[in-house]
Amino acid sequence: MPYPAVGPRVLLRRLREVMAEQETAQEKLDRIAALVASNVVAEVCSIYVRDDRDELQLFATEGLRREAVHRARLKVGEGLVGTIARSAEVLNLSDAQAHPAFRYLPETGEEIYSSFLGVPILRSGRVTGVLVVQNRRPRHYSEEEEEALQTTAMVLAEFLASPEFLSELAAHGEKKSRRLHLRGEGLNAGVALGQVVLHQPKVVIRNFVADDIEAEIARLNAALEDLRAHVDELISTTGLSNQGEHAEIFETVRMFANDRGWVRKIEDAIRHGLSAEAAVERVQSDNRARMLRQPDPYLRERMHDLDDLANRLLRILTGQTGTAAQGDLPRDSIVVARSMGPAELLDYERAKLRGLVLEAAGAGSHVAIVARALEIPVIGQVDYITDQVENGDAIILDGRTGDVHVRPNPDIRQAYAEKVRLYARRQARFTRLRGQPAITRDGVRVSLNINAGLLVDLPHLEDSGADGIGLYRTELQFMMTRALPMREEQERHYRAVMKAAGDKPVVFRTLDVGSDKVVPYFKTEREENPAMGWRAIRMGLDRPALLKAQVRALLSAAAGEVLHVMFPMVTDVDEFLQARKMVESQLEVMRLMGKPVPRRVKTGAMVEVPALIFQLEGLVRHVDFLSVGSNDLMQFLFAADRSNPRLAHRFDPLHPAMVRALDTIARACRDAATPVSLCGEMAGSPLDAMILIGLGYTSLSMAPAAVGPVKAMTRTLDRGKLARALRSWLDNGGTSLREKAAVFARDNGVKLYSR
Repeated sequence: MPYPAVGPRVLLRRLREVMAEQETAQEKLDRIAALVASNVVAEVCSIYVRDDRDELQLFATEGLRREAVHRARLKVGEGLVGTIARSAEVLNLSDAQAHPAFRYLPETGEEIYSSFLGVPILRSGRVTGVLVVQNRRPRHYSEEEEEALQTTAMVLAEFLASPEFLSELAAHGEKKSRRLHLRGEGLNAGVALGQVVLHQPKVVIRNFVADDIEAEIARLNAALEDLRAHVDELISTTGLSNQGEHAEIFETVRMFANDRGWVRKIEDAIRHGLSAEAAVERVQSDNRARMLRQPDPYLRERMHDLDDLANRLLRILTGQTGTAAQGDLPRDSIVVARSMGPAELLDYERAKLRGLVLEAAGAGSHVAIVARALEIPVIGQVDYITDQVENGDAIILDGRTGDVHVRPNPDIRQAYAEKVRLYARRQARFTRLRGQPAITRDGVRVSLNINAGLLVDLPHLEDSGADGIGLYRTELQFMMTRALPMREEQERHYRAVMKAAGDKPVVFRTLDVGSDKVVPYFKTEREENPAMGWRAIRMGLDRPALLKAQVRALLSAAAGEVLHVMFPMVTDVDEFLQARKMVESQLEVMRLMGKPVPRRVKTGAMVEVPALIFQLEGLVRHVDFLSVGSNDLMQFLFAADRSNPRLAHRFDPLHPAMVRALDTIARACRDAATPVSLCGEMAGSPLDAMILIGLGYTSLSMAPAAVGPVKAMTRTLDRGKLARALRSWLDNGGTSLREKAAVFARDNGVKLYSR
């Protein structure tokens, strides 16, 4: 039916009426094509949809040959329509056939048309289709006509993502959604199959039309005030607004929130007839499409900042707050988020949580640490995944390789399902070993302990059959809060840990912050080499009130029990003596005050700094125990940043230099009858743990999931035979012992299971 020419606002209202009709998706698209053609006084209006084959299919037209619908196709980058899809930019031509990208499609009959206006149909910055108008007479389309087409494209973008249209797409032989294979950084090993749960579901815009322009601008300004107040509060509560690179990040966020150019674009979209929320989405989708195509990584990173602000503004305008954790979760939920705090992850029902995928999170992020404690597979640094998935999409993640498969084909799904079944069978085998001791074939008892740092870790103590907690990272409690935990709060936490552990020992490591462990309320200067900077015991000795409060909390929590306190990052014997003296002085104060105290206090040090290896003779006379932090020791020994992916596999913990260093520590402790343990990645690798036992380490601390595989290895190992072989390997020099160790295990029936 013909429509009289109308302005953008009236066009929007008529589009809304079409969308509300009880018609098929195809009928609605046909009516929209006719409506737009009439509105811009065009002889042709065509709607192209990007399909599963990454081609642009003619889906509806007013003016071209009807038989071309669903037959005419162009690849992305092919022809004028394909050029728009690739560039995500408007193309306004008075002589289309003179353009070098013009491609003639004989089935359409479009050779008689000269002028051409095409706009991308954008959703979350991705081109999902192209909207085109054409006329026979050469003409340049006006700015108002461009605006009308772009407004229509925005409404179409939401419609093309609706279940109603996806069913129509499937009816024409297309899959409902495209398969994706994305890559990120594996932050916790494991495989998970499930369905996408967007942590913050995409904002659904239900009203596109501004019935009252001034009222919509007033709504926008009120929402912007709320947004700016929220940003200012965020900056002030973190306590990082005046520090180094943090200052730059926060100032960028504040700058965007107050940017008049951004706000002016939104206001202009409202004046063209869009509601406030539709205008925000329109401007942000344009920005995202442009920045996604920028080669400059800095500009692409800034898109995350602007995206975050736009999403916050949309939630304020629509009132769609909260996260998926408050809803009814599917039983195989894999949470997908741009970023999230650790407390937000704990809001999810653990029994239904299978995995986590994040756009912006590294191995040291707080949420990754909590996810590892929950023992769920985690992948971080997956660029723009939240823009490419929908709630309910099938998804597979492999935390070991960093692979993410969205809407996978049946073959991939079957392969990963078999991998999960194999892992489950292996874990069942380890469960049978849970009550068995870790004793080598020649009778050496090895104590297998877990690393922990949160109360949610404690059930793993029983589940894994571990002998105790060899490393309790007290800093995680500090990292979970926005303010320094008071001494009483710390005391309650440590008492709960000891109660949950029962009669099994817990080694508490004092606060180890700095380097990659950022605590927001500690004001620190930016350091060029934070891993070797002001951190751990160095910070504790320089801020004695902080360390004293923690020591006092530990002593109070362990009243009547045996307390193990370990100091991290000790570089000099005198540092340990100062820290131990602080424990003794607090113990004396408590006794004088008549406070209950531990039955016994054992103090130890972590060997992480190579300089301490050359002071072992003096150190072992003063400590009750030592623990080797293999991660940092190897990092400092090889001058290789373990968080740098280029160096991740460059240095092997079984390199003779590392093995000799570990041997030196074990010998010194053996000679002095000082207990020694090792915590770190080495302890959780069955092959590496085998070498450690051969060197004389009879206490290891690892991730809970590693206890079963390491126990299985230990019970099939002849420690004496390995020790003799090790001595020969070290005496003969050479490179990594890994290959020799693997051959020894194979030839001697040592069971090596991967986690």
